[in-house]
Amino acid sequence: MTMKPMVSVTNARKVFDVSQPWLERVLSGQDKQMLVAVDDVSFTIKKGETFALVGESGSGKSTVARMVTGLLPASGGKFSIDEVALDPKHGYPLSLRRRLQMIFQDPYASLDPRWRVGQIIAEPMKAFGLARNEDEERARVSRLLTLVGLDPADAIKFPHQFSGGQRQRIAIARALASDADVIVCDEPTSALDVSVQAQILNLMKDLQRDLSLTLLFISHNLAVVRYMADVIGVMYLGRLVEVARVETLFAQPRHPYTRMLLDAVPDLAMTGRSRQPVQGEVPNPISPPSGCTFHPRCPLANARCQKEIPLMIDGVACHAVQEGRKA
Repeated sequence: MTMKPMVSVTNARKVFDVSQPWLERVLSGQDKQMLVAVDDVSFTIKKGETFALVGESGSGKSTVARMVTGLLPASGGKFSIDEVALDPKHGYPLSLRRRLQMIFQDPYASLDPRWRVGQIIAEPMKAFGLARNEDEERARVSRLLTLVGLDPADAIKFPHQFSGGQRQRIAIARALASDADVIVCDEPTSALDVSVQAQILNLMKDLQRDLSLTLLFISHNLAVVRYMADVIGVMYLGRLVEVARVETLFAQPRHPYTRMLLDAVPDLAMTGRSRQPVQGEVPNPISPPSGCTFHPRCPLANARCQKEIPLMIDGVACHAVQEGRKA
C-alpha cells in the first residue's frame, strides 16, 4: 500500500514584477521586467520524513518555503497538506493552518521584542482556541518550554534576555504551540554558532521522532542537510535539478551542479579524490541563460543544453546524464 504524501507541491511557479514605476518606464522607454524565482518545481514529502531543499543563494529555496506555507501567493502550481489543497485566494483553511507552522532563519527578527516569551508561545493557542483558560495556557507554555530545553520560569522574560540559540528554541516552541505536524524550517541554524547549531539540530531530530513531525528543511549547508534529511532536492536558479534519497545523493551525485556543490565541501577524511572546483557565478535571474540555465558553468554542456530545457527524468534534470555523457 502506497503511503499518501503529507505535503504535495506540483508545478510550483513564482514570478516577481521587478519593473521600475510606470512613469519611469514610460519616460525611459523600458519594458516590464519579470523575475522568475521558482519555475516548475514538484515534490512530495511523506509523513514523518524530512525533505531538504539545497542550493546557492538565489536559487529559490526560501520562496518555495513561503509558498508552501501560504505566506507568499504562488503564480502557478498546486499545493496541498494532507490532501487538503491551498486556495489561491484565501490560503489554507483555518483547521489546516494550525497544523502547518514555520521556523524562520533569524531568531533575532522573528520574535516580537515587546512581548514576553510566555505571550509569544501562547499566541498560537489563542488564535486557534487550544486553551480553555489561562491556567491551561500557562501549563501548556511551561510544558513547551521544558520540551525545547528551557526553564518554565523563562516565560516572564523578554527575547533580548536570551542568546541566539535560546531564541531559536523559543521559536521552535511557538511553532509547536498549535499542535502542528508539518514544520517548514527556513535555514533555522544559519544565524547561529556551529556548536549551538548542533544542539538545535539534535533538538529538532528528537522532536521529529517523538511528535511524528514532517519537515521541509531549507539550507545551503550540505553537512546540516546530510544529518537532517531523508530526501534532498537540489535547486538551481528556480528549478529542481536533482531529487534523491540522502544516502544516494551523497554517494552517487548525478547532476554536474550537485557534484560541484559536494566538491566544495572540505574533504576532512583526506581521501584524495579528484574534485571539480566551483566555476562561475549564478546568472542574473531576470535574464537567465537559454535552455539549461546551468550550461554556462557546466563542464558537460553541448549545443542541446544551450537550447533545450531538460526535463526531470528518474530524479535528475540533465541532458548529459540522460545521454550518458561523462566528464
